Amino acid sequence: MTSRKNVAIVGAAGSCGRQLAVQLLDREILSPDARLQLVAHHGGASEYETHGLRADLRDAFADTAPTIELIDQPEQLDADILVMLAGSTVPTDPTQNVDRVALARTNLRIFTAFAEELAQRDSTPPLVIVQSNPVELGVEVFSRVIDRHLVVGAGAYSDSIRFRREIADSLGVRRTDVNAMMLGQHGDNLIPAWSQVAVDGISSDVLASWIAEQRNGRSLEQLPEEILAHRGELLSIVANRDVHGAFARAAQLPPEIRAAVKPFLVHTTAGHTTEIVTAHSVADIIDTVVNGEPTVLPLQVMLDNDYLELAGVGGVPVRLGSQGWTEVIDLGLAEDEVAALRRAFNAVAAVSAAVQAS
Repeated sequence: MTSRKNVAIVGAAGSCGRQLAVQLLDREILSPDARLQLVAHHGGASEYETHGLRADLRDAFADTAPTIELIDQPEQLDADILVMLAGSTVPTDPTQNVDRVALARTNLRIFTAFAEELAQRDSTPPLVIVQSNPVELGVEVFSRVIDRHLVVGAGAYSDSIRFRREIADSLGVRRTDVNAMMLGQHGDNLIPAWSQVAVDGISSDVLASWIAEQRNGRSLEQLPEEILAHRGELLSIVANRDVHGAFARAAQLPPEIRAAVKPFLVHTTAGHTTEIVTAHSVADIIDTVVNGEPTVLPLQVMLDNDYLELAGVGGVPVRLGSQGWTEVIDLGLAEDEVAALRRAFNAVAAVSAAVQAS
């Protein structure tokens, strides 16, 4: 059985990459005999910034830190786990539209460069965790050149911990008391799996009544349009320099809408992207892989009729361990959730097709 303990972070000098490096060392997820590679862009500012980052990390975590290496070429990769955090992200200007196809075209070059390097190697590939957007495109690119079971996207997991937090806030409990998942696309076609929500200390009847109240007759088919409308509303308030008002308005929305749109508020008001929760999500996934105890997590993976006869990339519940993901877990989703999942896979395929055609 493959032991995975050495990690490479592509985009280590970016805000999310720095956060991930800090969280991996602060949580002591990597053992002192492991190796952490900070991957910079050759010839770019990050080639120099990683030197300062390594020095800062060693000053903070020298007692327990693994060996920290600096590299700036794909061929220098030597890791059991490869994390993709490099590339462009959505604009921080609240007046600019989010163009996922344009974003995909930009980041496709980065995905392809590292995927082609792995494809040329005879050795066992690393487990690849994609958190650069579009997550699904990165998963597709890597899954076409290495075993797809060694490639996961963290978007569904980060969406899920946000969803759990919003449910917990609404019910006045801790997030650890809430079991819930977001599936589908890491984007407007995300799917709150309401049928799978469970909360410690709250009976199924009381919870079902509360969920019905939150949904208020709204269908999952309408959800992408709702997300677009509310995101536009909130960003318009931010553009008018009323950040307090934007977050107050967001607090009035249902939990699944809050989970979908509040990241854009954070992105446009925090000075950076949502680097803390982004890094936290990846750190959790790495922790699962390093520890080797198989765990069911919502992740983006490439399916080949493994589940519900779906083919392509999307977020589904999978069993993840040190050998990658081994199976999709059939949770018994409700009919409207299955239908929404099919639409989400189609939406992801449409973005991929648009990128390939350009």
